[in-house]
Amino acid sequence: MLDLKFFRENQDLVRAGIARKKFDCDIDAVIELDEQRRRIIREAEEKRAAQKAANAEMAKLDKGSGAFQNKVAEMRGLAQEVKSLQSKQAEVETEWEAAFMSIPNVPDPSVPDGQSEDDNVTFHTWGDPQSVSGEALPHYDISWFSHYVDLERGTKITGAGFPVFRGQMARLVRGLLEFFLERNAAAGFEEMHPPLMVNAASATATGQLPDKEGQMYFAPEDGFYLIPTAEVPVTNFYRDEILEAGQLPLRACAYTPCFRREAGSYGKDVRGLNRVHQFDKVELVEWVHPEESMIELERLREHVQGLVEALKLPYRTLLMCSRDIGFPHAKQYDVEVWAGGQQRWLEVSSCSCFTDFQARRANIRFRDESGKPRVVHTLNASGLAIPRVLAAILENNLQADGSVLLPDALVPHFGGDRLTPPRS
Repeated sequence: MLDLKFFRENQDLVRAGIARKKFDCDIDAVIELDEQRRRIIREAEEKRAAQKAANAEMAKLDKGSGAFQNKVAEMRGLAQEVKSLQSKQAEVETEWEAAFMSIPNVPDPSVPDGQSEDDNVTFHTWGDPQSVSGEALPHYDISWFSHYVDLERGTKITGAGFPVFRGQMARLVRGLLEFFLERNAAAGFEEMHPPLMVNAASATATGQLPDKEGQMYFAPEDGFYLIPTAEVPVTNFYRDEILEAGQLPLRACAYTPCFRREAGSYGKDVRGLNRVHQFDKVELVEWVHPEESMIELERLREHVQGLVEALKLPYRTLLMCSRDIGFPHAKQYDVEVWAGGQQRWLEVSSCSCFTDFQARRANIRFRDESGKPRVVHTLNASGLAIPRVLAAILENNLQADGSVLLPDALVPHFGGDRLTPPRS
């Protein structure tokens, strides 16, 4: 959430920032609730001060006097008014907090304006899409794909969008995850293995609630959400803690399965591995000094680009426009790989800076050089997600004999230089 002081003192800036994004919220209602809340607090404080003054006066009066009895009656009236104001304050606080939490983060000034994904800016490119295999096919049209990635049996076991990887493909998935984790660890990211379910407080801290309820699987009996990304549990690792300035930056990576309902994806290309409900991903999370967050974002982007380059996948990096960045985001880059069979770009990572938005919700702070607690800034990125990376590798490296040549970086993790068709 936004800093309340910043919100109160920069309402025009907040309005302008929200107008640049795709999210709607009633700023006037938030302002009115905030003013109402402050009026009630002031009134309650005044009544409590009157109680204190009346109590001091009573101490000087004869308990049997009429003046004393009048003060007793006055005290009872004040006590009732304070109780009523406290009840009203709690009610307004709840309403105000919900309204205040509905305000998205303000985009950084360096984020380009835009109305849709068509206005995203190509920031960087690498590799030649025309250099991929001349045999390239959409991965779901490769003759043996359904043997190694069994979507039909996954549907039988669970439902649509829950693939079963088997044989060499399962080994390739494991090899990719191992490659990602080792490269990230070598770059200074501490490996974590977090829970796959989180409570509402954790989901709220990272901005999944109240923005993305419809995208998460929910276990109502326990009040737990299946994680849509490891960003949620890992970011919350330091929730309600105060770090030391010397600890920053802190960097972590985590492999987890991710679960997404993909509500509202009707009509989008959901064939093969393009859009599934369960997938594997390595996530990168950082907690950094506020003055370093935008510098760290560029470093994070370059690191993710290096992972893709090691896999020899042509890619482009997009600087996302104001209407295409997320609710808690201040700035975002998307890295998209070229899938030669489908002749299209597939997003494999978003590199994002949230400034203090997530950390303020999670109450993650650090002591600066003067010892004063300040809110950290958080960042994250996929490093990387499996399904679309796998799709691009299969498509771009398909050979005439049906095998798939693997990039050199994967050979030691897979145990060979190619994935071969199943025996008939």
